[in-house]
Amino acid sequence: MRNFQQKRGWRNIFQSKPVLALFGILILVFAYNILGLWNKMQDTEKNKKIAEDKVAELLQQKKKLTTDINSLNTTEGKEKLFRENFGLAKDGEDLIVVVDDKNSPAVPKPASSGFFGFLKNLFK
Repeated sequence: MRNFQQKRGWRNIFQSKPVLALFGILILVFAYNILGLWNKMQDTEKNKKIAEDKVAELLQQKKKLTTDINSLNTTEGKEKLFRENFGLAKDGEDLIVVVDDKNSPAVPKPASSGFFGFLKNLFK
C-alpha cells in the first residue's frame, strides 16, 4: 500500500497547478522558438533562391565573356571591335560622322496664365 501511495504522491506533484503552469509556460516557450526557427528557415530559402539566380546570371555572363574573348582572338573580331569603338575604317572606305545641330531653334515658353501670370507679364 505504501508503494502505491508513493506513486500517487508523484502524480499529485505533477498534477498540481503550479507545476502544470510551469509545463504550460515551457510548452509556449518551445512553440515560440519553433516558430522563430521556421521564419529563419523561410528567410534562408529566399536567400538561397537569390543566390541561385545570381549564380545563373554570373554563368551567363561568363559564357558571354568567353565568346567575346574567343571572337577577339580572330582578326575579324579585332577588326569589328576597332570599327565599333574607335571609328576606324579600311583603306578605300569612307567614314561618315553624324553631328547633332547645336543651334536648334529655341522653343518659346508658354505664357503663364492666371493672376500671377498677368502680374509677371505686366512687369516685363
